[in-house]
Amino acid sequence: MAQQNPIELYFFPTPNGWKVSITLEEMGLSYVMKPVMIGKGDQFKPEYEAISPNNKMPAIIDPDGPDGKPISVFESGAILQYLARKTGKFYGKDERSRVAVEEWLMWQTSGLGPMGGQALHFREFCDEQIPYAIARYTNEVKRLYGVMNKRLEGRDYLADEYSIADMACWGWIFLHEREGQDLNDFSNLKAWFERVGERPAVKRGHALGAELRAA
Repeated sequence: MAQQNPIELYFFPTPNGWKVSITLEEMGLSYVMKPVMIGKGDQFKPEYEAISPNNKMPAIIDPDGPDGKPISVFESGAILQYLARKTGKFYGKDERSRVAVEEWLMWQTSGLGPMGGQALHFREFCDEQIPYAIARYTNEVKRLYGVMNKRLEGRDYLADEYSIADMACWGWIFLHEREGQDLNDFSNLKAWFERVGERPAVKRGHALGAELRAA
């Protein structure tokens, strides 16, 4: 079914936000950005909490949801799965390939994202420099990069064909330097990062909302 009304994307330009903006661009879905100024506390406003009860960004409202009725979706991984089911795109062609997509999507949402976020926090945002915490999370991100690098040996994408798993991971790898990582240590991952980054939809999704950082 064609998208009749634009999806509302509640967004700020972070790796989790980029997951959804990139996915919307890749799927060719009509959407309108609704800025969530997380530095100003927009995520805690009652009207936003109504669609994202964990007070996190991103979230979407799809006016053309199941049975033609609007639906809101929070949690970036759930949003990607919803959009993939809605369009039938980038989610594997059979059960075996879908399992691979889901494995690597869950790997990102449970590991790469949270550990990357902790590394960023303790390396850049924590008021106190805590060497143990910096080393703990930087080393865990390095381990995860190694897992991804091994997976990409002999294949172009995480689930063999380009999928929402790749879209979910790319934004976190984009921050590799801030996470304390050198992509030259991970040749397969570096090639994947460059390959995905050259996709026009990825470039558009990554550029979305850049002006919000200066606001």
